[in-house]
Amino acid sequence: MDPLKALADAERKPYWLDSPAKPEPRPRLTGDTTADLAVVGGGFSGLWTALMAKERDPSLDVVLLEGRRIGWAATGRNGGFAMATLTHGIANGLERWPEEVRTLEHLGLRNLDEIGETVERYGIDCGYERTGELHVATEPWQLEEMHRNAETAREMGVRFDVMDADRVRAEVDSPTYVGGMWERDGCAMLDPAALAWGLRRACLEQGVRIHERTPVRHMRETPTGMELLTRDGTVRARAVALGTGVFPPLLRRLKHFVVPVYDYALVTEPLSAEQLASIGWRNRQGVGDSANRFHYYRLTADDRILWGGYDAVYYNGGRMRPEYEQRDATFTTLAEHFFTTFPQLSGLRFTHRWGGVIDTCSRFSAFYGRSHGGRVAYAVGYTGMGVGATRFGANVMLDLLAGRQTERTRLRMVREKPIPFPPEPVRSAGIQLTRWSIARADLNQGRRNLWLRTLDRMGLGFDS
Repeated sequence: MDPLKALADAERKPYWLDSPAKPEPRPRLTGDTTADLAVVGGGFSGLWTALMAKERDPSLDVVLLEGRRIGWAATGRNGGFAMATLTHGIANGLERWPEEVRTLEHLGLRNLDEIGETVERYGIDCGYERTGELHVATEPWQLEEMHRNAETAREMGVRFDVMDADRVRAEVDSPTYVGGMWERDGCAMLDPAALAWGLRRACLEQGVRIHERTPVRHMRETPTGMELLTRDGTVRARAVALGTGVFPPLLRRLKHFVVPVYDYALVTEPLSAEQLASIGWRNRQGVGDSANRFHYYRLTADDRILWGGYDAVYYNGGRMRPEYEQRDATFTTLAEHFFTTFPQLSGLRFTHRWGGVIDTCSRFSAFYGRSHGGRVAYAVGYTGMGVGATRFGANVMLDLLAGRQTERTRLRMVREKPIPFPPEPVRSAGIQLTRWSIARADLNQGRRNLWLRTLDRMGLGFDS
């Protein structure tokens, strides 16, 4: 089908946020207030931190400040893959923390279990399905690493079922598949905006004070804690947790470690029973292909297909602008790839198209830290894996603020920082060269050129 025709009626807004269930905004902060803990950011990172702070100590006075609306940024724009991995996959974990990777895998699985328990405990209707993820190979060269990762996972007690082309196509039928593996336990599918709104409700029920449309303009230390300055008021708190993602940080040091990368997605109209039967997908797994520039896709609760990824875009200078959330060239490419993957769905139309910004760091996985004498904690750099891992990061921040030595805070992964990105304009030149090299590797049987091999040796990377 002509991709432009399929896109003709697609609305330019995130599918998840286009919902009648979207709650009315909480009032903005007016006047001054105090708190034991102030949380900055109303995405998953901030919501999990506020909720679990109250669960740990119900007497704690917690206030959460969100600059716009709860869940409006990356939290409400992603694919809804809640992954167990804390390290952007076992291979990345083995490369960076080989002595800890077994512990990290088990902590990640436990974290995902606890997300499911929270959803059930608070009655959050977010379509939570522990279906796992189907990793598919579309070129023979992708199979070797896939099989190696599956064997490593099995040694750690993680269920990865390796499949030939026929078995994969019996799960989800595409003529592009040459093999794959089913990660049985390591991923849950959910509606990310509904999860955020459910966590918001749970926070309010536990006594968290939430102020939306209240951007924090400045943070400063006082003799007794921290002050957060907003347009119409000030919060004085004993401790602060920063869950601001890629947005301009209140801690200047963070700007050297995180860059904004835009990711794009489409959602189709609901599939008919006949269309759904033509592709199978009875087990409703999330799906990701195994190229360097990869696609991710899944079924929604009403049997639409969300189709995203591939074209991670960095705008030179690290600029972030609302107009970057729409990129027609990328939408057209995604639509073309969709119909290549599922030619039996020719005639299907897309109803939504959007983009969103990801906080990317050089090690692909979140990093953590404290400042101001331990009064401020942060977790940032999730690189597209934050739906699940932000809950782990929230626990790390709370441990750090409490000054507690825990299984989490003793991890080298938690104690270390990624390699910082170079200053501009070297940063932009390096990232664009990396994007070009990754695209060339996909066209060259996965072979990495000298530039990518050099980055590998330095422990640097770029991924969506």
